[in-house]
Amino acid sequence: MQSRRKFLTYASACGLAGLTSPVPGVYYHRAQQNFGDLRVTQIESHDIYPEYQDFLDYVLMHFYGPSKRTVYVVHTNQGLIGLGESNGAEPESTLQKYIGTNPFDWIGDETSLGLGTAMYDLMGKASGVPVYKLFGQKYRSWIPVAAWTVSTHPDRMAKAVQDYAEQGHTKMKFHLSPFENVFDQTQAMQNVAPKGFRIHYDFTMHGTEDYMPGLLERLSEYEIAGFFEDPLPGEDIDGYVELRQRSKLPIVLHHFPTAATFEIFRRPADAYMLGHSKIGDAVRRAGLFAADNSPFMLQNSGSDITRAMTTHMMAAFPSATFHFVSATEVSRERFVTKPLHPINGFIRVPEQAGLGVELDMKEVKRLERVQPRSKPKFIIVTSFDNGATLYTCPDPKNPHFMVRPDWSRTLMPMSFAAPLTSEYWDDDDSDQFDRMMVRIEKEGAVLEDCV
Repeated sequence: MQSRRKFLTYASACGLAGLTSPVPGVYYHRAQQNFGDLRVTQIESHDIYPEYQDFLDYVLMHFYGPSKRTVYVVHTNQGLIGLGESNGAEPESTLQKYIGTNPFDWIGDETSLGLGTAMYDLMGKASGVPVYKLFGQKYRSWIPVAAWTVSTHPDRMAKAVQDYAEQGHTKMKFHLSPFENVFDQTQAMQNVAPKGFRIHYDFTMHGTEDYMPGLLERLSEYEIAGFFEDPLPGEDIDGYVELRQRSKLPIVLHHFPTAATFEIFRRPADAYMLGHSKIGDAVRRAGLFAADNSPFMLQNSGSDITRAMTTHMMAAFPSATFHFVSATEVSRERFVTKPLHPINGFIRVPEQAGLGVELDMKEVKRLERVQPRSKPKFIIVTSFDNGATLYTCPDPKNPHFMVRPDWSRTLMPMSFAAPLTSEYWDDDDSDQFDRMMVRIEKEGAVLEDCV
């Protein structure tokens, strides 16, 4: 009875999304014929810390510290193995919910994106079909993808564009930071970008003193400028409706006041983003986006396991035509046997049964033995063109400090367009560093005039 209810619920969601595959009945019965009563018997969890690519390592270690992945290897009573992953380990109580169940019990999983991915891998392998067929018919075989990075010195931004372009990317997303001038960054990137390369700007819901319509208009003048994500607070739907009418480039909305439901029909954006949504939630939202004929994308960060799952979902969702983001490319180590690399900005949807990726267990075990590095202790030194210097440091209570310092402490009003640039003053055991840290902790930030 539980499985039947799951089937009916999922079939309803598929109908809303316009998905016309014979899911779930045909593939469930095919899996039964192939493997009988399939049950989850064990879930291995492997915590690993992949290193960043060389050209990203210094900046990403300062922004976020070491990258952690928890890889799940799900075993069954019939010898099939399913793969999943998450950015942090699920609690044991969550893992236990899956033990003893049939993978098809997790159609439209709303419990865990990582473990749900493993269930879909098992369903596909058991029924002998690629995962996208469990969602519906395939609308596209090649899925557009964007690389990802963070805001940093213009020279480093230019280096990221060059390296990503060489790796087959044609788009790059980054989170703006008021500690850098976005026009200096954009010019540096445009100077080295191949023709057709585009930047996806993520404003993280504003947070500065900038007049956003004017800022977007100025950025739109650059050939490399491509897309503007979350330029206003998510609840300001009226502002988005007006901004979309004024903007020369597409507006992307990620943070929704009513969870990507009613606001969609007001058309506040040109494309929409779902970030780390559970599988069942993504299916329902895909139906709504399809009903409104609205392009959308998925942003699920992870390794090639997550990248594969994302391509399968976007292949089967009717209006999932916008480029997705998985940040797989930031890692130097790729621990599957055949990584999914972009060609001219697209990832080919795997056609093998299941996800279409297999673990390199030797590499996984090696990465398990690697001890994570500590996040550096540092001061952000921001130099203004008029000679003033701002000293501050990240707030450990705010993981997004580098892009939204206003969420932590009151500095002075900041701007994405201010004439400034920043560098990191790493702890050098000097008295000067220690004295400045004491002042920052006491004052929140230190602003000094030119001498």
